This record gives sequence, structure tokens and C-alpha cells, in this order.
Amino acid sequence: MASEHAPRIPEVTAHLIEAGGKRLRPMLTLAAARLMGYDGPHHVHLAATVEFIHTATLLHDDVVDESAKRRGRPTANLLWDNKSSVLVGDYLFARSFQLMTEADSMPIMRILSNAAATIAEGEVLQLTAAQNLATGEDVYLQVVRGKTAALFAAATEVGGVLAGADDDAVAALHAYGDAMGIAFQIADDLLDFWGGDGIGKDKGDDFRDRKLTLPLIKAIALADDEERAFWQRTIEAGRQEAGDLERAIDLMTRHGALEATRADAFAWVDTSKTALEGLPEHPIRDMLSDISDYVVARLN
Repeated sequence: MASEHAPRIPEVTAHLIEAGGKRLRPMLTLAAARLMGYDGPHHVHLAATVEFIHTATLLHDDVVDESAKRRGRPTANLLWDNKSSVLVGDYLFARSFQLMTEADSMPIMRILSNAAATIAEGEVLQLTAAQNLATGEDVYLQVVRGKTAALFAAATEVGGVLAGADDDAVAALHAYGDAMGIAFQIADDLLDFWGGDGIGKDKGDDFRDRKLTLPLIKAIALADDEERAFWQRTIEAGRQEAGDLERAIDLMTRHGALEATRADAFAWVDTSKTALEGLPEHPIRDMLSDISDYVVARLN
């Protein structure tokens, strides 16, 4: 990952790495490969590929969202500049494609390159759906499947393909990663309004950024005329005033939107665990089930 010709690359990437993070995606690749009996070295290359793709998307997202905080620390674009974040993100994408060739598998390259394209599509869809009160849960799910779940699903799927697993097992790994990734994003979106330690951003950031996440979508769908006027002012027009966040949370609470969102997250966790039932009994399978529980543990 280091570059002797462009020191800015290790500076920016080191900043993100030192900020921590769960490293869930590369861990899923390692676990899936081992679960399906792989004993070679290339699962490490693929795990690094997955993490490089994820880190690249974080750098680009922070520029698009004009974010000032990531994992509780100042973002790279704030410490350096947007150009550095975009170009280092591009470099990480390029390195990820170099790494994925190490496995010498066209199916693996197809899965990971498709995931990279799907992530970009999800981000563009989110951008076009932003601040539009007509955005429904179907579009939200499409966005989440693109920008978040696609890489979770690819991370587990390539582990199975690398191990030479049969089609049913590979499909089960994909379904597990997809459902767990959706649960992960829903939990993150809910925690933006609940707050709490470990979310890496300030409470209400999504509201201030006028992002139509699932709790907001559910509350808007149940709004009366007065409440809809509030959402039009704060989300569509972006005219936010002191006390608006508190009112938004009150409206979501009154309509049960927060609890309904929590229930959705747990339902997707159940879906991910059901997918695991098609895989061999193994301590690693139990670990994958525990990871699903972990992504929603902060909602308890």
C-alpha cells in the first residue's frame, strides 16, 4: 500500500487505518474461505482487496458528503483536501484490482469488480434520491443493497468461490453477506438518531445532512399535513432551526418509526442466520452467526 513516489498515499491511508474500524468485511472473506475448507494463501489477498475497496469508498464518501468526522476523528479531506482524498481513493481502487488478480480466478474478479460498480451505483442513487420526500422504503433498500450490502455479500461470496465451494454454498454465503450488510446499515442509520458510543459521528448528522434514512422515511409516510410541512422545510428546503432535530426525533418516536426500524434490523439479522443453515456445521459458522448479532448489539 505504501508508495515511495507519492508520500501522500501512505499518509492518508495511515490516518484511516489508525482510526480503527471493525474490519468486518475482510474478516468475512477470511472466515468464509476457511469455513469452506480453503488452506491456501490467497484469501489474505482477497481480504485486503475487500478492505481497500471499502477504504476507497470511505474517502470518496467523505468528499461527497462534505463530512468532517469519520470514526470519531477528522476526515482526510478536512486534514488534507478533497483532491488528496479522491486521488488516494482512486489509488486504493486500482491497488484492489491488482490484488484480486493474485487468486488467478476470473469468477472472483467478476464478483469483486461487479461489487465495486454496484457500490458506485448505490451512491449515485442515494444522491439522486436525497431530499426527495417521495423516496420510499423500496428505494432505500436499493441504496443500502448497493452502497453497503454489496461489499459484504462479495466478501463472503469470494471466500466460498476461492475454496471451490458448490453453487448452493456460494449462494448461501452471498445471501448471508447481503442480509447482514443490510442489517448493519439500518443499525447505523438508527444509531444516528439514538446516539451512543462508537458510531464515529455526532447524533443527528444524517438529519442535518438531509439524508432520507429508514427512520425518517417511516415517519414521513405517517405524517399529517402539519408534520409533512415540517419535513418539507427541514429536509427538502434545508431550512433547519434550533430544536428541529429534537422535534424530528419526537415525531419518529411518536409514530413508532425508531422501533419499527430496529425491528427491521433484527429481521435482517434473522435472514442472515437462516442463510447460514445451508453451510457446514463448524465453529466458524457459529462465529458468523455471532457477527450478525454483533451488528445489532448496539441497538439493545
